[in-house]
Amino acid sequence: MSVMQRAGLKVLQRMDPEKAHGVALRALRAGMVPKWTAAVPTILRTHALGFDLAHPVGVAAGFDKNAEAVTPLLDAGFAFTEVGAVTPRPQPGNDGVRMVRLASDRAAINRFGFNNDGMEAVRKRLIDRRRGGVVGVNLGANKDAADRAEDYGTVLRRLGAWVDFATVNVSSPNTEGLRDLQGRAMLADLLARTMAVRDETCPRVKLLVKISPDLTDAQIEDVAEVALESGIDGIVATNTTLSRDGLRHAGRGAQGGLSGAPLLTRSTKVLARLAARTEGRVVLVGVGGVSSGADAYAKIRAGASLVQLYTALAYAGPGLVKDIARDLARLLERDGFTSVAQAVGVDIP
Repeated sequence: MSVMQRAGLKVLQRMDPEKAHGVALRALRAGMVPKWTAAVPTILRTHALGFDLAHPVGVAAGFDKNAEAVTPLLDAGFAFTEVGAVTPRPQPGNDGVRMVRLASDRAAINRFGFNNDGMEAVRKRLIDRRRGGVVGVNLGANKDAADRAEDYGTVLRRLGAWVDFATVNVSSPNTEGLRDLQGRAMLADLLARTMAVRDETCPRVKLLVKISPDLTDAQIEDVAEVALESGIDGIVATNTTLSRDGLRHAGRGAQGGLSGAPLLTRSTKVLARLAARTEGRVVLVGVGGVSSGADAYAKIRAGASLVQLYTALAYAGPGLVKDIARDLARLLERDGFTSVAQAVGVDIP
């Protein structure tokens, strides 16, 4: 990271976190983040979900909700990016303070509530962007939707032609009742309906579901069984947590979902349990607390073929992806692997 980039990051970290996020997106759109032009170590080449990627690290949903910085993020070196969550109609999200930065914990708490510009605005940006790179959309439902499953299908039907994968988000803690959709019967119905839309309108799009880190072991088993029975392509593990275990920062009592470094262990345990249950029959995407090559490696060894990050960008900037890739390659080589795929799930009994 250059001196100017380091100084800019410090300025952002002194700002209100939601405003700082907006400034960061504008900086990306303005080309103020250097492109990654160096060669990526060949050991990191990854084939997952039918995609050939230079490495397994992407941007999680929530960072670029409205598809404003898709191309700059890919140019910065991320192997893929996921926009959203996107709802059929625009919605402002929750009122009041919606994000608290917990610097001493390298974490954040947010209660945004699916704030986004709506699917029509996102569709226009996806159409207008320079093509190339793997891009997904996180499917959301409007807060006042009478039928949330219908909302997911509506967004997929409208955006499917412009994305490579779509994630059914049933795990945000900031929309009342949303996590209830993770129950076995409701999840099975939701996935069946969303897959029917996918098969009818955009069959090439890979379909995933994103789950909570706060599920019980029995609930994780149910999710795994429904995923296998439904035939979806992958599971994203995990979203933010309502737990506050181990936090030191004075702002730890804020309402919302916790992300960042404290989530790493909890989310990786959920990932490992899913990997043991699904036995490689669906692709697993590890997200939650990733801020280093070692963190990404832990997710891979626990069963993830792909890895996503978000909160760590607020503390290290988008150049972090280069550091993660470099260190991940070194760790793979140290342990005698010749590819990412060889390391996937090696810690699962």
